[in-house]
Amino acid sequence: MFMKLRAPALPLITVDPYFSIWSAADRLTDQMPCHWTGKLNSITGTAVIDGTSYRFLGTGEEPAMKQVSVEVEAMSTEVFMEAGNVRLRLFFLTPLLMDDYEHLTRPVSYLHVSADSLDGQEHEVSVKISASEELCLDCKGQMPVTTETSILPGNIHTAKMGSVKQEILAKSGDDIRIDWGYFYLSVQGEQAEVSVYQEDMAWVSAAADVSREGALFAFAYDDIESMVYFGDRLKSWWNRDGKTIETAICEAYGDYAEMEKSCAAFSYKLFRDAVKAGGEKYAELLLLAYRQVLAAHKLVLDKDGNLLYVSKECFSNGCAATADVSYPSIPMFLLYNPELVKGMMRPIFRYAEGGVWPFDFAPHDVGQYPLLNGQVYSEGTDPRWQMPVEECGNMLLMMSAVCVAQKDASFAAEHLETLKQWAKYLLENGADPDNQLCTDDFAGHLAHNCNLSLKAIMGLAGLAEVFRLLKDEETAGFYRDAAEKMAENWVKTAANGDGSYRLAFDRPGTFSMKYNVVWDKVMGLGIFPKGVLASEFASYRKRINPYGMPLDNRETYTKSDWIVWTGTLAQEREDFEEFVAPLWTAYNCTPSRVPMGDWYQSITAMQVGFQHRSVQGGLFMKLLEASGRCRVHK
Repeated sequence: MFMKLRAPALPLITVDPYFSIWSAADRLTDQMPCHWTGKLNSITGTAVIDGTSYRFLGTGEEPAMKQVSVEVEAMSTEVFMEAGNVRLRLFFLTPLLMDDYEHLTRPVSYLHVSADSLDGQEHEVSVKISASEELCLDCKGQMPVTTETSILPGNIHTAKMGSVKQEILAKSGDDIRIDWGYFYLSVQGEQAEVSVYQEDMAWVSAAADVSREGALFAFAYDDIESMVYFGDRLKSWWNRDGKTIETAICEAYGDYAEMEKSCAAFSYKLFRDAVKAGGEKYAELLLLAYRQVLAAHKLVLDKDGNLLYVSKECFSNGCAATADVSYPSIPMFLLYNPELVKGMMRPIFRYAEGGVWPFDFAPHDVGQYPLLNGQVYSEGTDPRWQMPVEECGNMLLMMSAVCVAQKDASFAAEHLETLKQWAKYLLENGADPDNQLCTDDFAGHLAHNCNLSLKAIMGLAGLAEVFRLLKDEETAGFYRDAAEKMAENWVKTAANGDGSYRLAFDRPGTFSMKYNVVWDKVMGLGIFPKGVLASEFASYRKRINPYGMPLDNRETYTKSDWIVWTGTLAQEREDFEEFVAPLWTAYNCTPSRVPMGDWYQSITAMQVGFQHRSVQGGLFMKLLEASGRCRVHK
């Protein structure tokens, strides 16, 4: 594989919302690496080649090595640099294997550095990686830090750095970084050593000789405790039984070769499957999105041992476990581990069933990351800014998708009364929604929203399949009949008369992406006539701007996840490729150098807002559809 896409930002270290570091430039030496928020997380890399110093990562006084190639795979970023008749290979790897919770949650990311001669001569090459206090503070100079060095078993040289105060889980927010716990920089290799020093701020560094063989560096972060969950302070999976970060680092060194092989195999299969489903450009989008989606989550266990998979709304207010952020992300997880979708849903069920949520519809969120103590969106319970139809539909569709994917509805059986309550709300309010918000809340309130009505219809149709799996044919038939009647009415009242369908029932001549109806195709439900989906998709051709189709007729901005969901309605792969190609071009050309933004202008490719969000898991929708994983077998 050789990625042709110029990534807006290159993933380097991608573990969780607090430990996610990117290079937002064409070359690693053009600027310092930064946290996904854009604040500096300064890391420098220098090489001494036959006595001359060069720079291969970050900024500094040394001359920059020439960057000759970049390759991004699902879990790795490989960069080749040249100077002094030597080629350096930099291989960043975070082994985020979704079916392996130990490695998915272990907060250790690798950098393997090796050197090859370009002129056939022997060269003396040593490399040094340095990391600043910015990695363990909200911002440079926030407070003093402590540092120490040690040697772990296996001759792993390690430097540790953390804030003096250590106020664990003391605050929440969106544009903030962790200021508790400890950052670790480690190295194993010839003449390996670590050190700490003070310049404009505190730094830790690790160095090794790579003249004859490569050196393995590791970046690790011990957050000690990861989340507050309705008053309980929770740890992640990896340290659930008291494992220390030192042990985790040693284990990471022990299985590096295995991880490199496993990650490469996964990435190869992902790329191959995605090319078959939607073409090479589509496949490249998935490779770039994979790590970002996972790094926007944290996996923890509640006090009863239940898995919770909590997202952070990155640059969209920092809400945690948001239902309408989980919903667009689930295609990736349905493909590779549906149990994680259950982990997304558990916090919402816990909150809705806990006796404090005052409404008969589903909550929006369960707090602001990393403090999950109740909804913060809409000031918690202000009725003016809720998303009633949106969140009820999201929860029913997530539940039906995960049950169909696993051919097992036992998880739904634990929450049947709540699901029925939300279904009742959709039956009474979903056919023609009143003036309320949907997930695209930046567009404001909209009454009679046709796409939101589709979410209600598909939610009820999906719930019918849940009851069918539970062998309750009577209840399944009830919800199926209701969905069919609503769909029949939708086709009549949403029609523009030219084969296309409206933004709102009372706005003839308008248009919008009907992304919520994609489940009819993905699950094979057959609620809508195929001709309806075909004529609606055909109408989109004339709507496409240079960087994609706008979300609707009101503005020229668009959403990456919804582009792929809408494109999945295409009957032919070629039509899907044509529809999605402008999205690839948008990321390839955008001047907004940030981790993949999902809300951008379809005319300029400029980011409007949002970045590093988990919703990019929605890009996997076409691959999910092609896999048949969520298809109902009758």
